[in-house]
Amino acid sequence: MKLDIACVIVVLRYHMAMKDPILIRNAVPTDLDAIIAIDDVGPKEEKPAYWRGIFAHYGSGEKKDRIFLVAEAGNDIVGFIAGEVRAWEFGSAPCGWVFAMAVSPKMRGAGIAKRMFDEICRRLKGAGVTTVRTMVDRNNKVTLSFFRSRGLRSGRYIELEREID
Repeated sequence: MKLDIACVIVVLRYHMAMKDPILIRNAVPTDLDAIIAIDDVGPKEEKPAYWRGIFAHYGSGEKKDRIFLVAEAGNDIVGFIAGEVRAWEFGSAPCGWVFAMAVSPKMRGAGIAKRMFDEICRRLKGAGVTTVRTMVDRNNKVTLSFFRSRGLRSGRYIELEREID
């Protein structure tokens, strides 16, 4: 019987995650270096200041409508997700908005993104909203597939953009 190497890797990652149970918790200032290291989008030199600002705005955990979570395995941060309640943008009723999520490459495929997404949705529901939204690059098939697997579909709003001269 021929083994699919991708399936073997997913199974191993799952067992690694179960060996060190994954804790989903509020982010704290000492998590920032790990968050920056996991975030692989955009220029690296801009990220420390960006994440410090995001943490200052979302990281206190004191406001139900601003959420910044990390996934922790043992003593390692292996993922993060951030979102908020947004209201009345272009007539939209209050809804949850996930604007950042990533999982450490060595832990992808272990269900960590699902657990973080489910937890942020639980907290958003606790903040009083019944809808969650996000925005994904149409070429990022992995992330698009993940959000679709969690039940997200095209909504009634369309993102429009143009280059500014």
